[in-house]
Amino acid sequence: MQTFQVISLTLLSFLAASAQTFLPGKCPTPAVQENFDAARYLGRWHEIQKLPAVFQKGECCQATYTLKSPGVVGVFNEELLADGTINSISGTAQAKDSSEPAKLEVSFSEISRESPYWVLSTDYDRYSLVYGCSNMDDCHVDFVWILSRQPALPAETIEELINILASNGIPAEKLQVTNQEAAFCSSMPE
Repeated sequence: MQTFQVISLTLLSFLAASAQTFLPGKCPTPAVQENFDAARYLGRWHEIQKLPAVFQKGECCQATYTLKSPGVVGVFNEELLADGTINSISGTAQAKDSSEPAKLEVSFSEISRESPYWVLSTDYDRYSLVYGCSNMDDCHVDFVWILSRQPALPAETIEELINILASNGIPAEKLQVTNQEAAFCSSMPE
């Protein structure tokens, strides 16, 4: 038991040092997009803001979703790292319960555990608000992404999405703006 506590404290220290967003208690369960249509969600999305995550280090982040097979969405994430290289990762996402199609589980390898990718709100054409959360003993780690079909999103839309987070008890104070400036991101694929 003591070894487990040491490992847990070490992991929490690492997460804290990396600015990962973790909070006491279990994950909240916010409402998700009603009548979610994965087919309309396919295509490219640009990351506008996010909560810090240890697995994301770059800027110009974008995600491309494709239909791999019925009920399975292909995920291809790309980011521009500080050294000018493009980092990418491929995975899949699927709803575990067809009655809640906006509650997707994403995995980036056969050996990695699935992680929640819940679409809280989207209009499919301009914006998407995505939430994920992982429980860790007496605390949880929040993940949030504000996405847009374009590299920018109006401030009033961002404010509306942040209000959705707040109304569900999901803190947005640590959201970070992702650089999507055209000149800076010019080496990213279109």
